[in-house]
Amino acid sequence: MWLRKYFKIVLGPLLFIITLFIFNSFNYCQEGKMAAIAIWMATWWLTEAVEMPITSLLPFVLIPLLGITDAKTIASQYMDQVIFLFMGGFMLSYALEKSNLHSRLALFILSKVGNKPQSILGGIMFIAFFISMWMSNTATVMMLYAAVTAIVLKFKEDNLNYQSIGGSLMIGLAYAASIGGMSTLVGTPTNMIFYSFYNSNFINQNQLVFSTWFLLAFPIALILALTAYFIIRYHFKLKKMKLEVAPSYFIDQYKSIGKLSRDEKVVGLIFIATAFLWFSRSDLIIGNFTFKGWSNLFQHKDFIQDSTVAIFMATLLFFIPSSKQQGTKLLTWDDCKKLPFGIILLFGSGFALAKGFDLSGLSNLLAHALQVLNHKHLLIIIFGICLIITIISEFASNVASIQLALPILLALSISLKLPALSLMIPATLAASLGFMLPVATAPNTIVYGSGLINVKEMYRVGLLVNLAGMLIIALLCYFFAPALMNY
Repeated sequence: MWLRKYFKIVLGPLLFIITLFIFNSFNYCQEGKMAAIAIWMATWWLTEAVEMPITSLLPFVLIPLLGITDAKTIASQYMDQVIFLFMGGFMLSYALEKSNLHSRLALFILSKVGNKPQSILGGIMFIAFFISMWMSNTATVMMLYAAVTAIVLKFKEDNLNYQSIGGSLMIGLAYAASIGGMSTLVGTPTNMIFYSFYNSNFINQNQLVFSTWFLLAFPIALILALTAYFIIRYHFKLKKMKLEVAPSYFIDQYKSIGKLSRDEKVVGLIFIATAFLWFSRSDLIIGNFTFKGWSNLFQHKDFIQDSTVAIFMATLLFFIPSSKQQGTKLLTWDDCKKLPFGIILLFGSGFALAKGFDLSGLSNLLAHALQVLNHKHLLIIIFGICLIITIISEFASNVASIQLALPILLALSISLKLPALSLMIPATLAASLGFMLPVATAPNTIVYGSGLINVKEMYRVGLLVNLAGMLIIALLCYFFAPALMNY
């Protein structure tokens, strides 16, 4: 046993050295250093040779040591603004938990979807999918995390099989949020980057509007979400799992809670206000109409992020008195001492990796690998693009990957004499396909922090969802995008 564990630990540095040697032999020194770091980390993550937070510290040590960039630059990645969204979201979740509103929300969801595990999974995924069409994927997961956690705790209290159910619900929540964001131009930053790039480079072309994108992207996202649902259901064997409770069990439990308390009402209002502020912060473009976001009221609207909203609203909770415990507030600092520091490090390592990929030139090298698709059938080219973009997105930020890829794809389309949209649209959609690693997307990292999913499970399920996503995007973009997009 000890020998196996020792081998897993040694395997990471060993592959690191081999990768360095291979890249150096092709004169890709800087790129090789970053690739070696990524492979070392991926090895330790997938084998769970050491605890995840320990692996998360490797970029801070190795990137400066190998001369990719300085420690100050990498340290700043470990406190990216998205981490504050994570922290603020968890503070709001703790207030939900303290007021017991999370139990009410959980039982309400359960009372509507029934007592079958697969129905509960479907309900959670549907809600996450729909909300993330209009709101940040990360904010969507933060909104629903407390309710899903409460559902799992409910199963645990009643001595039901909570581990498998909990793992399936958490992974379903993360995947549905990422997939739902693909559906609309405002659903995820990668779509907006594509939209901006298109408008800048194709001024005299047909205008790309909200409805046009939706007609193509929504069916792709819906089919992928359904596919992900069946993959998750099969992996966690939910169909064979039966809960020994009556159909009316959760309905009766929900009715037994009684009326909303004052604390529940106040926390609920703050939570709704937070969701509204997240939703309405940026401009919402629907067809030819633009609904101006409230951030336009400020001189430097781009300085304000979802994390600003999360921290502001969470801070309010520290000043509002609680009706349950006299002399205390809705949230105290003692309530927040359970913030998962290990997951914050995991978040930071993902941003540090993305920065290293960018500064070392490894992202550029991977993106230029698209040139190997010259003289291939268009369907193969589209699938190849999806594959390469998905690989990059597993380690680097999906925003960074699509920003790098779009100019290269534009040049590639000219050299291949193909419509640029035939390459750029699949790439944009594929940038949302990071499902295999906890650091691939913020939703993955958040649900991994629940402790209900291990890396191997996420890798196995995520690999299947990634493959399904690449196939669905390639096929639908090849057959339907030309007619919808008029190219």
